[in-house]
Amino acid sequence: MIDDLPIRDDLRGKSPYGAPQLDVPVRLNTNENSYPVPDDVVEAIGKAVQAELRDLNRYPDRDAVALRTELAGYLGHGLTAANVWAANGSNEVQQQLLQTFAGPGRTALGFGPSYSMHPLLAQGTGTRWIGALRDPDFGLRPEAAVAEIERHDPDVVFVCSPNNPTGTALDPAVIDAVLGAARGMVIVDEAYTEFARPGTPSALTLLPGHPRLVVSRTMSKAFGFAGGRLGYLAADPAVVDAVQLVRLPYHLSSITQAAARAAVVHRDSLLATVEAIKEQRDRIVTTLRGRGVKVADSDANFVLFEVGGDQKVAWQRLLDRGVLVRDVGLAGWLRVTAGTEAETTAFLEALQ
Repeated sequence: MIDDLPIRDDLRGKSPYGAPQLDVPVRLNTNENSYPVPDDVVEAIGKAVQAELRDLNRYPDRDAVALRTELAGYLGHGLTAANVWAANGSNEVQQQLLQTFAGPGRTALGFGPSYSMHPLLAQGTGTRWIGALRDPDFGLRPEAAVAEIERHDPDVVFVCSPNNPTGTALDPAVIDAVLGAARGMVIVDEAYTEFARPGTPSALTLLPGHPRLVVSRTMSKAFGFAGGRLGYLAADPAVVDAVQLVRLPYHLSSITQAAARAAVVHRDSLLATVEAIKEQRDRIVTTLRGRGVKVADSDANFVLFEVGGDQKVAWQRLLDRGVLVRDVGLAGWLRVTAGTEAETTAFLEALQ
């Protein structure tokens, strides 16, 4: 038994993070991109990886400069490699940020319901987590955010836009207000930003003049690169320099860097599915609201919907019909990923 080992007291009784990985016909529980990697990108990634194999006896570029340059080009906004850092998924990026700017004796604050890994990352780095709340409609008002920051005076503030698991995007005024009130670092998690509806701005526009702002991104969702494990951040160059104080040596393998570079170069092919996914997301929202189901506004590739009872029972009944969705622990609500048209149809029929 784990608890028979001399583990840290604050880890006793805890369970590891993770969603069920079940072999069912329709898996819509982890916000993956349901579309396979296009053939032209498969070929390009294969060639890029093949070119690295001969030199696997050598360590990779520990600073991943070529990859960071490609990512900066994708982000635009005048960013360069000096503004970008990459790691094995946005979870590692955020862990490194907490290792650098938080840790024992320091605090991190987030507004729930939100990404459940944030408090786990805080715990893993010895950071005290403060769980503030969003509004009943899952939005966040600037004055409410500021009040919580002034009350707790955290060293790090997390905000998600679009938010997971609700899908709601934030008004830039909220992030402006948070930046004005927080004395420490402000991390804006934009894992789902490519799925946002037209006119939804990114926090990247706020980077100039805000050296404590960090925008966290991932290639797992819109890029369909979840198996490649690549996350990254954009920030002031000083933040990038600071994070390198805690990164493990050669943390990104040569193969990961090569595959990710090829994916970014071929982003037009990979991101071609985004509009189709958004169409299915909007279809879910419209259909469920047409049935009288309460649904949260979504700018992500998933939808949070109310089940009108015990969400655990509803989750099981959907699973019995071959459809796996996510119970995020929010009483009376479930979250479903917007998949292909066929997957969406299967979900809507099963739910009916």
